[in-house]
Amino acid sequence: MSTLTLDEGLAQVRADLLADDRLLRAVASGRRRAATPPWRRVELRWVDLKAGRHLQIVRYDATQAHTANHLAGAPAEEAVDALLTEPFGNWTVETPGRQLSLRVTKKGAAAVHTTSRAADEQDPDRSHDRAKDRLLPEDDPVLRVLGLSDAQGRVKPTRRAKYRQVEDFLRILDHTVADAVAKGQVRTPTADDPLRVVDLGCGNGYLTFAAQRFLSERRGLPVRLTGVDVKEQSRDHNNAVARELGIEATFVAGTIGDAVLDQAPDVVLALHACDTATDDALARAVAWEAPLVLAAPCCHHDIAAQLRTAPAPAPYAALVRDGILRERFADTLTDALRALLLRRAGYRVDVIEFVDSQHTPRNTLLRAVRAGSAADTGDTREYDDLVAAWGVRPRLGELLAGR
Repeated sequence: MSTLTLDEGLAQVRADLLADDRLLRAVASGRRRAATPPWRRVELRWVDLKAGRHLQIVRYDATQAHTANHLAGAPAEEAVDALLTEPFGNWTVETPGRQLSLRVTKKGAAAVHTTSRAADEQDPDRSHDRAKDRLLPEDDPVLRVLGLSDAQGRVKPTRRAKYRQVEDFLRILDHTVADAVAKGQVRTPTADDPLRVVDLGCGNGYLTFAAQRFLSERRGLPVRLTGVDVKEQSRDHNNAVARELGIEATFVAGTIGDAVLDQAPDVVLALHACDTATDDALARAVAWEAPLVLAAPCCHHDIAAQLRTAPAPAPYAALVRDGILRERFADTLTDALRALLLRRAGYRVDVIEFVDSQHTPRNTLLRAVRAGSAADTGDTREYDDLVAAWGVRPRLGELLAGR
């Protein structure tokens, strides 16, 4: 990995985007530290139309995709230059034999990492009406068994939102795991010692099984899966699904705090664990020194309740005076404190958008990679100052006290 100025890094991205003879696919996503782009995600590729070769740009907002085609030459260059001015935090560009990943750092630099691509992914597909690039095709057996797809291998209309959630999560998981393995932050799994993935608060396992299926079948990584949920019904349901799919997985009923594993996990998932259950999951991940943690918090009742009784620091009383504003501020404050605590515990943390879902308006994802380095004194001081100013006692802070 190399660190360049942002202009230098984006110049490399621009050159690949405008190379109509070699660009396979490009994705812009995430946000920078102090700015948010107008689109949740943008995908680019070259297509051949009757009017000639065009750069196809698909922009995704919270609910739908917006597609525009730009003729090769000046129109495509103008469109690319406009996109590169948007404050996306990440760019991934795939060309024959190479994948370039650019991440904008906190200091506004470009961390650029390149990896080799498989030989069977060399030829660009420029057909305009190609099938959508799905990480898990609609006819994948796991989607049928989970009830997302029908017997004909089509996602049910009522399950489209859940399928979109699965796809968006897998894109984040794919990039995160591949990057962590390439950098040596997560060990390379083998058949004798598979990648150990634990899902804390797994529920009925939609994302759990999708993650196992994608990593093992589409990326060829040996995976050993463990799911933990307080409900016995979830345990029984998930074990039955695992048997039907022939997946080596273990599901147990119990609290996150009491979960016992034979070996510490490589990847900890906590996806929509409610309220302080997310804190329990993050505390277990820290105790296990898990190399990689992906947590999508759900509900923030604990801090919201504390804000109702604690006096707000001047001049910020208006942030918590009205119920709906207090709830939204509690969401932000809770996850900001969690990120600071994880950084203090030796993790590099990104707070990114997860997915828009009909199941929950909570679409924040905490992505934490264990760096093992000492905590930044600035993060520690900022955490202490925030807690003191707002008079709150974060559950995760109590769980990690003394570490």
